[in-house]
Amino acid sequence: MARDGDLRGLREALCEYDAPGIVDEFERLDSFARAVAFRSLPKDLALATFEDLDPPLQRELLDELREEAVVELIASLDPDDRAGLLEELPAGVAARLLSGLSEHERSMTTTLLGYPPESAGRRMTPQVVYLPTGLTVGEALNHVRRNEPDAETIYAVPVVGPGRRVEGVVSLRRLLVTDDATPVSAVMSQPITVEAEEDQEVAARLVRDHGLVAVPVVDAEQRLLGVFTVDDAMRVLEAEESEDIARSAATAPLRRPYLTTTVLEIVRSRIIWLLVLIAAAALTVNVLDYFEETLAEVVALALFVPLLIGTAGNTGAQTATTVVRAMAVGDVRFSEISRVVSREALVGILLGTALAAVGFLPAILVAGREIAVVLALALVVVCTLATTAGAFTPMLAKRIGLDPAVVSAPFITTFVDATGLIVYFLIAQAVLGV
Repeated sequence: MARDGDLRGLREALCEYDAPGIVDEFERLDSFARAVAFRSLPKDLALATFEDLDPPLQRELLDELREEAVVELIASLDPDDRAGLLEELPAGVAARLLSGLSEHERSMTTTLLGYPPESAGRRMTPQVVYLPTGLTVGEALNHVRRNEPDAETIYAVPVVGPGRRVEGVVSLRRLLVTDDATPVSAVMSQPITVEAEEDQEVAARLVRDHGLVAVPVVDAEQRLLGVFTVDDAMRVLEAEESEDIARSAATAPLRRPYLTTTVLEIVRSRIIWLLVLIAAAALTVNVLDYFEETLAEVVALALFVPLLIGTAGNTGAQTATTVVRAMAVGDVRFSEISRVVSREALVGILLGTALAAVGFLPAILVAGREIAVVLALALVVVCTLATTAGAFTPMLAKRIGLDPAVVSAPFITTFVDATGLIVYFLIAQAVLGV
């Protein structure tokens, strides 16, 4: 319909969806068709749809719209959504769009852009209703009603004392079911806050883990700056988890829906990592070259090389994935690295022993008892090495400021392949005397 020019039919078709449903359809269209479809939407539905789009798609859509439509759309966004979009745009375009905002909207947006990228401050909304501690419940409800039009959320209201220091949080539900004469300080709960400089993923997990609608964002002196809402938390977690999945598979995150990503962009996201892994895999080639004489004397050893390095790589990848996830959700900290490594070393011993027991008899039938002993011993040592590396490497990477997902499964697999072969051939030399 978009390319046929049937805007009326397109409008009727899209209006049967809510904003998330329209976004799902938009992600399957090219940029021209998406812009035509967007122009056909009613104003309120268009704004809700635009807010739900990923920033790269928002940027493409702005390129297709007229200047006056762009300015109106930017002005209608909440400050945090506006800041998220502007950081994706070229500096000149962002500055021009900022200049078209009212002084109040521009001030809120530039304040958010002043915080570090991927911080809670960059993602918070400064449009917040808060209550002084001296109010009664009745006075608090009146205060909320008067200020509600300027707030993004009113379901969790910060309570502040002198100097806007956060002293508590009260839910709208609690206010509605409490007698009007009751002091707000008597019904508020102890505040859970996050500092503006804190990483956005930490803030998002705080919201999720405590089941919060919103968490107050404060400065170093606990003064209220804004709130970080549950919808922003869910977006952050989705983006962070998508990035971790991509990194753990040795590819750069696409940062946009798959069907809107060009083939060249997909290739670009993968090729660098594959080149790095090829270079790392040269270690395995060097190991095979070094032990060429051993292989020449006992050709049967070559039969089990794919099995050994495949098992080692899979074992290391399993461990790395488990540890990276445990770190991401806060189950383990760097101070517990010795416990984690020792647990995974024991797991490796048990896994290697079990695999050696299962494979011992088939190895005897294929290559003889001595080769079977070499393989069994190598499996135990290599599995232990793989689980130890899989536990230690991501935790160390996190400690020194690297993304643990980047140095997890693919790199550990490559490392364990090379070291596993060294172990295999050294054991063979010891057992077989070659």
